[in-house]
Amino acid sequence: MSTETPRSEPDLAAKASATSGSGVWHSTPIPGVLRRLHLADGPHGIRQQPEEGDHLGIGDSVPATCFPPAVALGSTWNVDLARRVGTALGTEASAMGVDVVLGPGMNIKRSPLCGRNFEYVSEDPHVTARIAAALVEGIQSEGVGACVKHFAANNQETDRMRSSSDVDERTLREIYLPAFEEVIRTTDPAMVMCSYNRLNGVYTSQDPWLLTTLLRDEWGYQGAVVSDWGAVVDRVEAVRAGLDLEMPPTGTDDRIVDAVNRGELDASVLDTVVERLGRVQERVATDTSRSPEHEKHQALARGAAAEALVLLKNEGGALPLTPGRSVAVVGEFARSPRYQGGGSSHMVPTRLTSALAAFSEVAEEFPVRFAPGFTLDGTASPELADEAVALAEGSDTTVLFLGLPDALESEGFDRTDIDLPADQVELLARVRRVSERVVVVLSNGGVVSVADWRGDADAVVEGWLLGQEGGAATVDVLTGAVSPSGRLTETIPLRLSDHASYLNFPGEHGHVRYGEGVFVGYRYFDTLERPVAYPFGFGLTYTTFAYSDLEVSGDDGEAWTVAFTVTNTGARAGQEVAQLYTGSAQGYPTRPVRELRGFAKVALEPGESARVELAVSGRDLSTWDAEHHRWSLAEGSYTVSVGASSRDIRSSAEIVSGGDRFVPPLTRRSTIEDWRANAIGGPVLAEVQAGVEELDSVPEELLRMADSMPIVALSTFGLGVTEEMVDLLVADVEARRQAAIERGEITG
Repeated sequence: MSTETPRSEPDLAAKASATSGSGVWHSTPIPGVLRRLHLADGPHGIRQQPEEGDHLGIGDSVPATCFPPAVALGSTWNVDLARRVGTALGTEASAMGVDVVLGPGMNIKRSPLCGRNFEYVSEDPHVTARIAAALVEGIQSEGVGACVKHFAANNQETDRMRSSSDVDERTLREIYLPAFEEVIRTTDPAMVMCSYNRLNGVYTSQDPWLLTTLLRDEWGYQGAVVSDWGAVVDRVEAVRAGLDLEMPPTGTDDRIVDAVNRGELDASVLDTVVERLGRVQERVATDTSRSPEHEKHQALARGAAAEALVLLKNEGGALPLTPGRSVAVVGEFARSPRYQGGGSSHMVPTRLTSALAAFSEVAEEFPVRFAPGFTLDGTASPELADEAVALAEGSDTTVLFLGLPDALESEGFDRTDIDLPADQVELLARVRRVSERVVVVLSNGGVVSVADWRGDADAVVEGWLLGQEGGAATVDVLTGAVSPSGRLTETIPLRLSDHASYLNFPGEHGHVRYGEGVFVGYRYFDTLERPVAYPFGFGLTYTTFAYSDLEVSGDDGEAWTVAFTVTNTGARAGQEVAQLYTGSAQGYPTRPVRELRGFAKVALEPGESARVELAVSGRDLSTWDAEHHRWSLAEGSYTVSVGASSRDIRSSAEIVSGGDRFVPPLTRRSTIEDWRANAIGGPVLAEVQAGVEELDSVPEELLRMADSMPIVALSTFGLGVTEEMVDLLVADVEARRQAAIERGEITG
């Protein structure tokens, strides 16, 4: 017989209290039922405030390892590396007593202007999903929960707490939701954070379709949904819609109690909240006695930063630097690195390396002299510029560290252009006139335009924001100790106005229309064959790679394996990011010409080859059918292409799918064209038309005009067709369709 004391059922007030936090960083406990959970920012490093703290107290946090933010980690295209970074984040969070890490960020980079792009992975949902899933797996492997964010369609900072992201259903399903769906289904993160914005007019914090119908009912998610800090507009509607935890607390739990007592909110909703928070606490087990392993993580952060650097241009063998030749290091960023973005993710690193300090460690081989060249506060300084030009004139190579100061991009506001500061561009032009060889290293969280000045550089390295070890990692790549292997996860346009989102960002009057639809980033540029500065997936290294022997296997019409060989044809070891895209022939662009569906990062010695195998599924070839609210796989041929970027396709093959055999129902309002295209209705309609003599005398062009008419409209043209006849026809075709479904011949 059990001697345990039965657990008392919490009362209504206690349950209501669980729907909001007990402070800025903690959930509310229910004695004997729920313990207090500790949440902390941490997309790229744990930001734990001392004691309770103020979440806006940026800069006053317990030191932790600052890894490369998502903009850089994504550029590594290294899933295993992302998993190891996630594991390190989980280790440090556990040692600090943090139960849930508020990350990773997973929003799509719809526009290069978004001030928070440094916190997101890509303009593409597939690479976003792969990197984010690996981070979640790593974090949660250490007994710490991950919280993916910001759900959903939070793609700008302008008016972010009120603006409505107006997105059509197909675009949502194909661009802005797939990464969340993949991570939810494959990694089961402990929490999901709703965003600030409205989605098609409804605040995401109180959107029952988003938080319950889609997330729970369709995707099967059983974890808890937490609000972004301050995102809740209506406490009762939020809880009813599926929001479990309001953060930080607004002291309005009494509204929940009153709603239940008035019969406006079912008390069972609160039971569900308690159950979900209970599942979170069952999954987490922190250990403050363990070591945070900071020293070990410094090496991991350095390696991750080195893999994130993207070599955009390298003419005349400008890189790697030649030992023994004098180097002028110009730019304040070399001495005062910009290594993370501004806002809620800004944390205190355990240490910080600069490129200038890292150069001093290899000074015997690479002697450098330094001049800041400009200030980071935007103050003009002709003296600093003159000093830098004089230094460059007396050196064999000049390495300029250029970029965007903190004040130009951050959470909370968007940029208005993608240009480098004018004084930096002018300094580059002056250095070019006096320097034999010029290398530019960029520091920026969002894309910057390079078209107007890249001609003044022999080499350009996109350095993003690289975390605390970025300075050392940059020197590793510049000196050739590490071969660059980063690739772009977003297109660099020639100019801002070339971008698909240009005319619909950031919106007006509280709405932003996602008018470009599914043609986001490279999907737009490549489909229209618009020139770009550098395409999606692009990146150079210090060697070369060849692709060969493409083979496609799998004949069940639902899954295929694409295999090919990658060979290092150069003289140095290196890593290639082999990318797989799918597409289909179309008369006019209803879908992108190619879409990323797989990738693999392969390390090869000179002359070495590796066989790469990537999977393609029926879902990869499908589009969202907004009329019938389902994924649709059309019968026909599809192209699979492999290559080094979306515009560097090395080999292609064809796969054939029998489709999903879906036959939609027809109604009296379905067009004649719909009827013709329908596998059941088409033959029946042909029989009917053959029996209508009046149609024999109708000119072909008039028949074509009639294709867009609802079939019931035939009853108004004196062709001997009545509405009753149409209704009988509809009923007959539907009966045939249902019979075919029962026989397994089609799906419906």
